[in-house]
Amino acid sequence: MNARLIRVWDLPTRIFHWTLLVLVVAAFVTGWLGGNLIEWHGRAGIAITGLLAFRLVWGFVGSTYARFADFVPGPAHIWAHIRGEWNGLGHNPFGALSVLALLLVLAFQVGSGLVSNDDIAFNGPLYALVSKATSDWLTGLHRLNFWVLIVLVVLHVTAILYYVHAKKDNLVKPMITGTKEVTDAEAKPAQGGGPIAFVLALAIAGFAVWAAQGGLLPPPPPPAPAEATPAW
Repeated sequence: MNARLIRVWDLPTRIFHWTLLVLVVAAFVTGWLGGNLIEWHGRAGIAITGLLAFRLVWGFVGSTYARFADFVPGPAHIWAHIRGEWNGLGHNPFGALSVLALLLVLAFQVGSGLVSNDDIAFNGPLYALVSKATSDWLTGLHRLNFWVLIVLVVLHVTAILYYVHAKKDNLVKPMITGTKEVTDAEAKPAQGGGPIAFVLALAIAGFAVWAAQGGLLPPPPPPAPAEATPAW
């Protein structure tokens, strides 16, 4: 059968993927080194919040293979993949589970980070929403969840390498070019995810960034006036 290239991943999905990679690495490095870089760690977390909000919306209004309705697997899809009978495009069922796990763990990581503290000089931008005890508890979970995230990333990369070397299926190239070579005559290119959908997702992502920085919190009270200095 003749092979042909079809559009699988739209540009916003690809930009999301690689930007998220850069920001997660930046958050890891700045969080690990700490010190004055902790402020940049917080900024990376806020940016990741916006990316996750964008991806959540894009999962409903994006193009075909970026939508949750297309790649969130049910038991039948998982069983078909185990038997070697799954032949869809986009994320395979196990890959989809990996993506969902990464998104959920990242969502908890940024959510807990927004209310965290280091007992020295850093408080998350939404620290005021919780008590000190709750912030301390979530800060501890934030640090533990970091290792969960590392494990998921390692598994994700390992699976990609397995597909490249064992199955001769390069999963990285389509995420760069947006296209994939297929031999199935019935395979359809991705559709949807046009400019209006993109603007909507971008607007909600922008709102999420604003809110994550404390935009919905009431302004802090003004400082108390200085006591008048006696004339004598």
